[in-house]
Amino acid sequence: MSELFASPFFGIALSVLCFWAGVRIQKRTGLVACNPLLIGIVLTIAVLLLFRIPYESYNEGGSIISMFLSPATACLAVAIYGKIQILKKNWLPILVGCTVGSFTSILSVWLLCRLFGLDEAMTVSLLPKSVTTPIAISISGPHGGMVPITVVAVLVTGVMGSVLAPLLIKLFRVKDPMTAGLAIGACSHAVGTSKALELGETEGAMSGLAIGICGVVTVVLSLFLL
Repeated sequence: MSELFASPFFGIALSVLCFWAGVRIQKRTGLVACNPLLIGIVLTIAVLLLFRIPYESYNEGGSIISMFLSPATACLAVAIYGKIQILKKNWLPILVGCTVGSFTSILSVWLLCRLFGLDEAMTVSLLPKSVTTPIAISISGPHGGMVPITVVAVLVTGVMGSVLAPLLIKLFRVKDPMTAGLAIGACSHAVGTSKALELGETEGAMSGLAIGICGVVTVVLSLFLL
């Protein structure tokens, strides 16, 4: 069995099956809280713990899936190009909104880390929580952050954004799809963008655009804080 678990196909198959189960559960229940990614993560962890499978064995296949994360993020450019006229017409508010969103995210994390007395390594690990994983890792790692903590922080932020975004949009009565999309992308990166695409084409395109802009802004701001 150890040879089976060490095979890259095991990690890939387990990840796909757990995510598929999450999708089925969400469709059956219709609950926003039943996020397929969140369910997939919980099921994967449960299997690893139940059968005492080392993470290193699972990651032989999991790392292959992670390799496709950056190309998948780049594919969001297709949706952005479809709404290029909106971008040309509203480039200034889009740029200002994403900049303010990134600054607020970084500043709030920095202040909370100082308030709770977290050390420098933990602070660096949490600062890029609202940008997509490849960018977050490139910020955290070189500055002494703990990459696993960064990945978890990005993941939790994305899942929370995906789950809470529809509720917050209704609560604050956000009617403009461009505003909704930018807010989701600025706060919860690619995971949130998957939910934005479900809300509408414009929301998805603007959320994808926010991922890129907020990523660049976060990299620049981190140079002054780290």
